[in-house]
Amino acid sequence: MTAVEAVVFDYGGVLTGPMRDTIAGFIATEGIDPASFTEALRAWLSRSAPEGTPVHLLETGELAPAEFDVLLAGRLRRIDGKPVVAEGLLGRLFAGTVDDAAMWALAQELVAQDVRVALLSNSWGNRYPRGRLDALFDPVVISEEVGLRKPRADSFEYTLRALGTASDGVAYADAPERVAFVDDAQPNIDGAEAVGMRGVLHTGAPTTRAALAALLQKEIHA
Repeated sequence: MTAVEAVVFDYGGVLTGPMRDTIAGFIATEGIDPASFTEALRAWLSRSAPEGTPVHLLETGELAPAEFDVLLAGRLRRIDGKPVVAEGLLGRLFAGTVDDAAMWALAQELVAQDVRVALLSNSWGNRYPRGRLDALFDPVVISEEVGLRKPRADSFEYTLRALGTASDGVAYADAPERVAFVDDAQPNIDGAEAVGMRGVLHTGAPTTRAALAALLQKEIHA
């Protein structure tokens, strides 16, 4: 089987701690009824959600974060019955996000071994550490900046084109099997694999490291 030569990473939930922990912290701090958050995500982000939901539009930059804040606040319920404050809602939702140091180290180790690393992330109005990302990943593809969102095929195809060519001059767009994609959401893995990329479902740094080593067909040195 062809060895992978480049790795595309997701951001939230891969280079950061699990998003379920971030969301759980937000729900607890804000006193949100967890069922109302689950209902909103199911309606706007599940596989069965229709195209053009507020989440989809937020991710492609067609809906401003402040507008999304209002829509999401309207869907959420507080346990004490008080209204959810819309202003700054997304900022508060992601306030507890923390880096996963082991995953950042893994990406740096890959670069040190001449493996190309890139980023493909669906943005929810996130404040990305762009200086740090741009210094390590090439390209950095943010959904709201390019108007394309995972798991749609065009987002992966765009990233493959942006990766350019492998060391032998073959375009990654023509050889997607040479590129691995790491994400914590199965629908996004399915989307990457549908265009020929090699999917790695991220559940933790040790298993992702092992999976990438197998795909790269070489040991990843710390």
